[in-house]
Amino acid sequence: MALVKYNNNSISAVTSTALAEGSLVPIKTLTASGSASLSFVHGSNDVVLDSTYPIYKFEFINIHPATDNTEFQFQGSTNSGSSYGVTITSTFFRAYHDEADTGTALQYQTGKDLAQSTSFQVLAEYGNDNDQSTSGELFIFNPSSTTFVKHFMSNFNFSNGSNYSMNTRSAGYFNTTSSIDAIQFKTNSGNTDSGTIKLYGIKDS
Repeated sequence: MALVKYNNNSISAVTSTALAEGSLVPIKTLTASGSASLSFVHGSNDVVLDSTYPIYKFEFINIHPATDNTEFQFQGSTNSGSSYGVTITSTFFRAYHDEADTGTALQYQTGKDLAQSTSFQVLAEYGNDNDQSTSGELFIFNPSSTTFVKHFMSNFNFSNGSNYSMNTRSAGYFNTTSSIDAIQFKTNSGNTDSGTIKLYGIKDS
């Protein structure tokens, strides 16, 4: 039996679960300050959202609403942000645990999924106390494709108005073969008081 000899590169390829160095490319950072919405529009203010990268990642850092018990949402556009209302089909579930250790659950939420809807997709529900906010991430795959639908996945954690630690996950697709060239984020009631959203492109290798 022949011996198999691994070099450092092959071992790294087998054992590494992280992104390759330099594959996550910063594109744009937006900071909320009493904002009705925050929009990333391809070709505007240095935003890239086209075939340059096959995957785009949004990171959300301490997003804080002005209104208590609201929902943080997003939608896409196929006309450079002139309108946001692409048809979405999605799923949504959450896990929660309260500070008093008296309430826990893992549940699918039918009221927050979408079925061929042009509504905004819910990402998180949160409170507006000084010690409450939401942080998370959203991936959008190949938004410039004119052949396939555009898949997305999100993962958020937040403290809601009842002092629960809540983790929500949504996934779905924009059911269009048109290019998605803009993404908008907002709350369903009131403004976004503060917080940071960062957009990254992920290289193929």
